[in-house]
Amino acid sequence: MKKHNEKGRQLLVKGYWSMIGAICGFMLNIQPVYAANTTIWDRFTDIMRDIYGQVAGISTIVAVTAAAVALLVRMISRNQRAVDEATSWLKRIVVGWIILNSLGFIVAYLQPLVNGGKYNG
Repeated sequence: MKKHNEKGRQLLVKGYWSMIGAICGFMLNIQPVYAANTTIWDRFTDIMRDIYGQVAGISTIVAVTAAAVALLVRMISRNQRAVDEATSWLKRIVVGWIILNSLGFIVAYLQPLVNGGKYNG
């Protein structure tokens, strides 16, 4: 019985020191985070600008590729219906691209004019 209690005690001591070691290791690996007086909304705005920049870049490449295909169909096709459909698709591509890039203009240039719900102009 005494041997069983001794084993349990040793196991408890090893567990205790293992936990202390893990906590110390965790504390040594924590890196401080410095918030440079930014709010969550400032960070969200930065993230959304980054995402929009990526989307605008990709959409420009896709729009140019789709417009090139529509122009090729328009130039090569002998079928008047295909030419009319290519022309309508070309118009849709241009309008969609303009709308997407005007959203970027609103975010980048008009948002600083209206800051915090108060117009500063």
